[in-house]
Amino acid sequence: MEFDFAAEQPKFLMLMYGLIAFVAVVGGLLLLLDVVPAWFARRREAQLVAASASGAPLPRRRKPREGVFALFFLLPTLLLLTIGLVVPAIRTTLLSFMDAGSNDWVGLQNYGWMFSEDSIIRVLLNTLIWVLLVPLVATGFGLLYAVMVDKARFEAVAKSLIFLPMAISFVGASIIWKFVYAYRGDDQDQIGLLNQIVVSLGGEPKQWLLESPLNTFLLIVIMVWIQAGFAMVVLSAAIKAIPADIVEAARLDGTTPWQMFWRITMPSIRPALIVVVVTLSIATLKVFDIVRTATNGNYDTSVIANEMYNQAFRYGQNGQGSALAVFLFVLVIPIVIYQIRNLRQQREG
Repeated sequence: MEFDFAAEQPKFLMLMYGLIAFVAVVGGLLLLLDVVPAWFARRREAQLVAASASGAPLPRRRKPREGVFALFFLLPTLLLLTIGLVVPAIRTTLLSFMDAGSNDWVGLQNYGWMFSEDSIIRVLLNTLIWVLLVPLVATGFGLLYAVMVDKARFEAVAKSLIFLPMAISFVGASIIWKFVYAYRGDDQDQIGLLNQIVVSLGGEPKQWLLESPLNTFLLIVIMVWIQAGFAMVVLSAAIKAIPADIVEAARLDGTTPWQMFWRITMPSIRPALIVVVVTLSIATLKVFDIVRTATNGNYDTSVIANEMYNQAFRYGQNGQGSALAVFLFVLVIPIVIYQIRNLRQQREG
């Protein structure tokens, strides 16, 4: 089969136009960021030179101009946020009150469907299990790793190996763990690590990802494996930031390692623990890749983000998919508000 450049010419033109537009926009922004500050600096320098030569008092900076100057730099970000976040959020909210084809208003019907359909209730329960387990378990393992490798002989190597899963995409990690959970018939050699261990211990191989609710917990293991490295890095940095004089004073008082951990380490790293738990909670609420890659949401493993995709893009139910998206957004808001309040209290304290 030969590639026909003539037939694909419109696509290449679209690609070329996109590249030109990208270069123009980015290049224009970079040019403005270079030219405008330089122009203000030259103008300010000229004013200072003129004032110095005439003996007049030095001109003071006027705050309104500084505000306009700051607004100039914020405009591109505000524009992108409006186009990429605010407008889609408003549009999705409106679609959640409309029917599947986004033609007629149906009020709260899509939200009623969400809490009355057994399959969707299962999705919500799965998401709740994810949010309860992943942040706590991943943070617990991260804290354990941070304490164990702190000031160890090969600390840098150990941290690199523990953090390595973070460098793998969720899809890649899911494919790796699908091989771990892989199943073959009783009369065949097992290629899945988990089934091979079971067989070597005299057990029978199982189709792990088909058994509910066990499969949900096995998918959670993938998320914990990825995120424990992130928790370890943040908490390890917090542990190293504990003042040495506090640690030395505790040791001189005869504090045991267990007392040191609960009375010195834990209170000192509490802000870091909150940051890790909040960050992992938000990431877990939005989990999609792992479920999509490992089970495609089948066998009672679907979560909100995966079901939102199915309803909107596979089943053509724009209203129901939008309702799930809005509900997911609402779940994230309290966590974000809590984190903002916590950071504000830390600054004031």
